Amino acid sequence: MNIVQAFKMAIRSITAKKVRAILTMLGIIIGVASVVIMVSVVKGSNQKMLEYFERLGNNKVTVFIHGRERPGLKELIYEYCDRRKDVFSGITPDVDLSMPISYGARNTTKMETGGPSIHLGNTSYSICNNFQIGKGRDLSYLDSKLCRNVVVLGAKTASYLFDHVDPVGKKVRIGGQPFQVIGVYRAKDPDSDYSMDNMAVVPETATRILNNQERITSFTAKAKNRAAVKQAITLLSGYLEGLVGKDNCSVQSDEQFIDDAKQQNTTMSLVLGGIAGISLLVGGIGIMNIMLVTVSERTREIGIRKAIGAPRASILLQFLVESAMVCGLGGVLGILMGLIGTLIAGKLILKLVLFPDPVLATGAFLFSVVLGIAFGMYPAIMASGLTPVAALRTD
Repeated sequence: MNIVQAFKMAIRSITAKKVRAILTMLGIIIGVASVVIMVSVVKGSNQKMLEYFERLGNNKVTVFIHGRERPGLKELIYEYCDRRKDVFSGITPDVDLSMPISYGARNTTKMETGGPSIHLGNTSYSICNNFQIGKGRDLSYLDSKLCRNVVVLGAKTASYLFDHVDPVGKKVRIGGQPFQVIGVYRAKDPDSDYSMDNMAVVPETATRILNNQERITSFTAKAKNRAAVKQAITLLSGYLEGLVGKDNCSVQSDEQFIDDAKQQNTTMSLVLGGIAGISLLVGGIGIMNIMLVTVSERTREIGIRKAIGAPRASILLQFLVESAMVCGLGGVLGILMGLIGTLIAGKLILKLVLFPDPVLATGAFLFSVVLGIAFGMYPAIMASGLTPVAALRTD
């Protein structure tokens, strides 16, 4: 028997017992579909996270100061980064306040997606956070120096408060205090419900009237380029340790946050992949069980074929091909179900159009075929090992 004949016989056997074949494939279908969906969603999640950090700003270094207050520390940090312009593009406070902004009858407390974040900033805020001015002007040195009550609005906040009216020059109230709008940033995250454009930036000195304190303990610095990030961390860490001690400061890059998030996604993927692997294992055991039943049902057929001279290898090949075909078909159906599931999950969870990786789909199909061969081996060996006399005596 050649391979073509083995395939023809396998097709006849599968089509003769359609319901059994479908139920046998079910474990493989579910396992393959689960693997395809989970790996695709995790990959899409990583992609979306990288895009988010890209919009947020590249080459950022976050600085945290702990412990007791030290007068003039903020100015010392600014001066140090200004001296090292070969490494740093700028540094700004990294402080968010949560309070309503109102203009006339409009109040951000009524926004469906929640009110905007109020950020304390300086002339480097837009540089460090990858914002560009769309209307008006950005914060200036004198805005902070003279403690001016001015604000630059994010695109979503400006759209909600002013609709189609130009906000520049208008006065809004933030936490009950009057602030003049001097500019509006261009939208950089327009499609997200919880957009990074839903924000406003005020001079860092406004913390005195909005937050009732002057101390700022977290900052965002921007390195000149990706290659300078490690040097920026080393320089800032060494400088701050000399000022406040090693235990009272920490310096991290966004790369570390990204790596941590990727690690969490990978761990989750492995756990879920393990569950899907158990489903495939159960499916494989189901294949072996059904193939043993098939051997039992076709014992007389095997005996007749062996009596007329069919070699053991042809019997072995016949049942291995049948087992591999059942699993292969299950793999194909699982990939199709995984494609549909990936599209649905991508839209619902990530709001992205996701497609499974072709390499992943090919690997899933090949794995299902190998699984069929592995779990079909024992029944095939049993079938090929039957003697003609014993097989023909079976009722």
